[in-house]
Amino acid sequence: MGGDHGPSVTLPACQAFLAAHPDAELLLVGRAEALAPAQGWARCRIVAAEEVVEMDDPVEVALRRKKDSSMRVAIAQLRASGEQPAAAHACVSAGNTGALMAVSRYLLKTLEGIDRPAIATVLPNERDRYTTVLDLGANVDCTAEHLLQFAVMGAALVTAVEGTAQPSVGLLNIGEEVIKGSETIKRAGERLREAGERGLLNFHGNVEGNDIFKGTTHVVVCDGFVGNVLLKSSEGLAAMLTSFIKQEFTRSAYAKLAALVALPVLRHFKHRVDHRRYNGAALLGLRGLVFKSHGSADAFAFEQALNRAYDAARHRLLDRVHEGIREILTAMPAAPDDTVAEPQPA
Repeated sequence: MGGDHGPSVTLPACQAFLAAHPDAELLLVGRAEALAPAQGWARCRIVAAEEVVEMDDPVEVALRRKKDSSMRVAIAQLRASGEQPAAAHACVSAGNTGALMAVSRYLLKTLEGIDRPAIATVLPNERDRYTTVLDLGANVDCTAEHLLQFAVMGAALVTAVEGTAQPSVGLLNIGEEVIKGSETIKRAGERLREAGERGLLNFHGNVEGNDIFKGTTHVVVCDGFVGNVLLKSSEGLAAMLTSFIKQEFTRSAYAKLAALVALPVLRHFKHRVDHRRYNGAALLGLRGLVFKSHGSADAFAFEQALNRAYDAARHRLLDRVHEGIREILTAMPAAPDDTVAEPQPA
């Protein structure tokens, strides 16, 4: 029900997802009248919820007032009830990010050893693969211990979904040198190097913003403020470059002729920088798999978010994150001087 477009986008995406994954099942959560077109779909069931969390609703409204919202009911499908197993393996929403994080954390709780959930997604790089980046907006203020936890979760995500053993991890900074950055970043670097020396993480060291798109490391860790600015800037840059190319190839009759010759190359370029292909950010660190789609996603983009959630569930991402965190906690107790900052709403 959420996002800028609601069922007009999510229903076609769900239909395409079901067609592409004959072993998958979907629970569509929302107002029955809005989801009526999905009645009778194979491997699909409608779960009624009368309320909707609006994109501008404060977190408090989503948590305390709208207890029958589609978002809350959908997340609740991930919880077991007594001897009854959970109804779903993963939840996907295009709704209010802050509300999704707050309700998910309230209903599902965090994994043992995780102080804060983090939002992780992938960005394309020059090596024709992806760089996983987290956190992208869930935590504005982070301690060094939080960044260590993000690194473990990000590495577990890459291992589970992409099958990469010991993925490399970089700490986003203003330079590669260990003496650079804020005190928190310096302490985080020390913790990550310690984890690397113990063989618990494949820590590369500090990386800069351009390393994300070079593919220097598989995972890049940062706080949510920096990560969200990075994400929105990269999406804006990709859209601007696409627009510039279109403008130049329509500037004159000669340019239009050249565009016809270059059409296969232009289509491939557009495909590679299309941010819709990378839609679907994982909320890592929860006792359930929750994925956030862009609110502005079209049907193609929302289907990609469904694909990411499906792959995460199929590859036991939740278990792998838990195992990674448990191993780290056993070998590396939390630093005694690392205070925990108060959570900031997304």
